[in-house]
Amino acid sequence: MIVALIDSGLGLLPTAAWLRKLRPDVDLLLQLDPDGAPWGPKPEPWVIDRVVDAARTSLRHGAEVIVLPCNTASVTALEQVRAEVGPGVPVIGTVPAIKPAAAVCASVAVWATAATTASRYQADLIARFGGGAKVIGVACHGLADAIDGGDLLAAKESIAAAAAETPDDVEGVVLGCTHYPLVVDDILAALPVGVRLFDSAQAVAAQTIRRMDALGRPRTGSGAVHVLNSGRPGELPWGAAAFESGRVLGAEL
Repeated sequence: MIVALIDSGLGLLPTAAWLRKLRPDVDLLLQLDPDGAPWGPKPEPWVIDRVVDAARTSLRHGAEVIVLPCNTASVTALEQVRAEVGPGVPVIGTVPAIKPAAAVCASVAVWATAATTASRYQADLIARFGGGAKVIGVACHGLADAIDGGDLLAAKESIAAAAAETPDDVEGVVLGCTHYPLVVDDILAALPVGVRLFDSAQAVAAQTIRRMDALGRPRTGSGAVHVLNSGRPGELPWGAAAFESGRVLGAEL
């Protein structure tokens, strides 16, 4: 069983690492796009073409399940990928964990990229899933880029700036970019004690396993990790080794 994960950068690492922990027998195909990253600021048709092409590549490499552990890819191209690969290949998207956060917190901040924070997509999610909670967006300028570059100092500076923009009464912070769980300890350290964090990586991994098991196919994987960089065989970028999730997947310092 081969599971493909598609993202422009290191945002796929947390979900992939959870898959590795939960099902170490599964072979993983990690598709990054250094030539096209970041996807967030790009026009939607461009992103759709890029993600759908990566899905086609996944099928050529034998993938039986496809995961989009990227908010931009999920909101922009999820339906197009499903149409491309057909009903026989499960495609799992990612949605920020606003609903579970709003269910238990009276005040919630959604930390995300500047593009996502300003998007109609996030506004719609807040309207649909915010319930009775007060939910605001906080733009984390430069944080995803710093993570992709393995620049932990720049990441901490971005986190500090976002924490300063987060209201004091916030009880929960939703990590609205799949990169952000990679620096969860630094985020917790920058927030007041008691603030809860919510991210979707573990839930997406668990849903992937449910969909994978529902196929009823033999478990014949060896736990291999293969990497494609903009379609070219390669390795995880050196910055991945700065994070535990990257090291779980074989990245080396």
